[in-house]
Amino acid sequence: MAESVHETPMANRLHIGFFGKRNSGKSSLINAFVGQEVSIVSDVAGTTTDPVYKAMEVHPLGACVIIDTAGFDDRGELGEIRVEKTRLAAQKADIAVVVCADGDLEEELKWYRIFYEKHTPVLFVINKADILHNSKEIANQIQKETENMAVVVSAKEKTNIAQVKEALVRLVPEDYDERQITGELVGEDDLVLLVMPQDIQAPKGRLILPQVQTLRELLDKKCLVMSVTTDKMPAALALLKQPPKLIITDSQIFSYVYEKKPASSMLTSFSVLFAAYKGDLPYYVKGAKAIDRLTEDSKVLIAECCTHAPLSEDIGREKLPRMLRKRAGNLAVEIVGGMDFPNDLSGYDLIIQCGACMFHRKYVMSRIHRAMEQNIPMTNYGVAIAHLTGILPKIAFSENEC
Repeated sequence: MAESVHETPMANRLHIGFFGKRNSGKSSLINAFVGQEVSIVSDVAGTTTDPVYKAMEVHPLGACVIIDTAGFDDRGELGEIRVEKTRLAAQKADIAVVVCADGDLEEELKWYRIFYEKHTPVLFVINKADILHNSKEIANQIQKETENMAVVVSAKEKTNIAQVKEALVRLVPEDYDERQITGELVGEDDLVLLVMPQDIQAPKGRLILPQVQTLRELLDKKCLVMSVTTDKMPAALALLKQPPKLIITDSQIFSYVYEKKPASSMLTSFSVLFAAYKGDLPYYVKGAKAIDRLTEDSKVLIAECCTHAPLSEDIGREKLPRMLRKRAGNLAVEIVGGMDFPNDLSGYDLIIQCGACMFHRKYVMSRIHRAMEQNIPMTNYGVAIAHLTGILPKIAFSENEC
């Protein structure tokens, strides 16, 4: 879904997922929750097949993505595929709303444990209070099993919807809005130089999302910002009375910018900043060391967020594989795009994730945790390129990042 430039990007919104058995009233509850008919409602079990993501402004939660999912009790060959997509949606949820509509809580409690292990807050909602006569007993059972209080609602009659919103506000992670792209690197009145090559990879007439988001944050911090293309960097520096405190550039021109920058200026890249903003920078830095152990018998997985048609000199499909093979020989490189990411990572010696500007941090962290659990090193584009070019120790990291 395309978004207006005035809207919060999908990847920066609070993701609230609604999960439950077929015909538990998830879609009806979502419609009552947001006050709009955003999900298809039917008495037929299994109406919702693939997860539906809807960007909304929900008072008092603010900018959200509401996720409507298929019933996690779906059956059959197609049902298994739908449940797998529901599991994928679960990896993206900042908060999980588990919808119950009967006294059999086996499936709901199983999914609660999955969320609990992933440190995802859970709100139990008992729906269909207009026809369910044992809602109090169900709520008591939930509290006994999970120590969580359940909210009893009727999506049909739109009762107690305000209580659902109040409960969700209490479950928003405390540090959700505190993460910053540039961290503690710069503050008010600091001069920041953005060196941004506008090559074939850059969309015509626009900046790429990491550049836009970083620039907006710097302006919000009241920094002094100057933006130039690569060829204008020397001229820009010559005009300045004092060197920039920080220079942010594209990972692909790390070496050039490092050679040209003033000695007192810190240097980082958009990709390195997003490694910390969207992922786990210390883990990425540690993972980059695995590059030195690669041989021509190794296999590397490169994971892109976007599913764009590859262009000439694409960083993930051409430049990184070429740099790796120059270092380690003609090793195998597998590339996946979008939501594709293997469950079994055991066949890889290293995973290189893109900057993940299009992904929600919760989902990026689920990939990182999967790699950790399977003991597979993982890094990202910017950190990998900085390591390959030998300047990773010279890159600036925020104190709270690494």
